[in-house]
Amino acid sequence: MLFTDADLPRSPEQVAPGAMWLPGWLTRDQQAWLARQFHMWAAGPVPPRSAKVRRHEMSVTTVCLGWHWRPYAYSRDAVDVNGRRVLDFPDWMVRLGRRILFDATGDAQQAETYTPDTALVNFYDATAKMGMHQDRDEISRDPVVSLSIGDTCTFRFGNTENRNRPYRDIALASGDAFVFGGESRLAFHGVQRIHPGTAPDGCGLPQGRINITMRVTGLETGQPL
Repeated sequence: MLFTDADLPRSPEQVAPGAMWLPGWLTRDQQAWLARQFHMWAAGPVPPRSAKVRRHEMSVTTVCLGWHWRPYAYSRDAVDVNGRRVLDFPDWMVRLGRRILFDATGDAQQAETYTPDTALVNFYDATAKMGMHQDRDEISRDPVVSLSIGDTCTFRFGNTENRNRPYRDIALASGDAFVFGGESRLAFHGVQRIHPGTAPDGCGLPQGRINITMRVTGLETGQPL
């Protein structure tokens, strides 16, 4: 065969009302550029750390931009790491979030006013997972916009009521974008597993997975949640 299914372009797909999967949204060069940014962020004033949820350490490590997240609050300073202020949220990432949101929704007005002010950048090694949870630590209910780089993961996207069915398992690959807002803004979701050895050549990450999630906190400067 000249082509397999993996070689064919994948079309955007609505997973649930308000939730859109954009396969292959990033080019390979863009993935590599973002991977380099991640390494610079990780070398910044606040190192990546595994947050503790109910005294249990998460298997992913996280570095934050704009606001520092810890369960279940945001602050400007990394009070649970080293007390230092996190890196600013870059202007180019605001523009990036707006472009993804427009491609996901086609709503130019919503995209033009979308102004994320924090990003949680998670790194998954081969054994990392993330349990089903809601992104509800933000005051704002503007959409969450995410990007994946590196190894493919099995991403489970569920309902807004509980961690049980109905849910759908999706293979999020390097370069994929995923947006959830509206009716799905508080949907439970998580990462069931990482598939080692699936990172494409040239993506900037030979192993593991980077997930960048952009959010709008709804907080004012200097105001902790």
